[in-house]
Amino acid sequence: MSTDKEELELDEDFVAEDADDAEAPVEVAKTNLTKRRIIDNLLDERRLSRQLSEYDFDF
Repeated sequence: MSTDKEELELDEDFVAEDADDAEAPVEVAKTNLTKRRIIDNLLDERRLSRQLSEYDFDF
């Protein structure tokens, strides 16, 4: 490290993209919710098929 003070160049054309950051979590939440619903549906199917296979059809 040098003790000289160097002048830093600042990029003044930089534009923060806050609008894009706000939309990303919403889409993630939607996909997570969709995945959760798919998993819940698969678990329900498995549970119902297990109940059906264990059901005694003899009256």
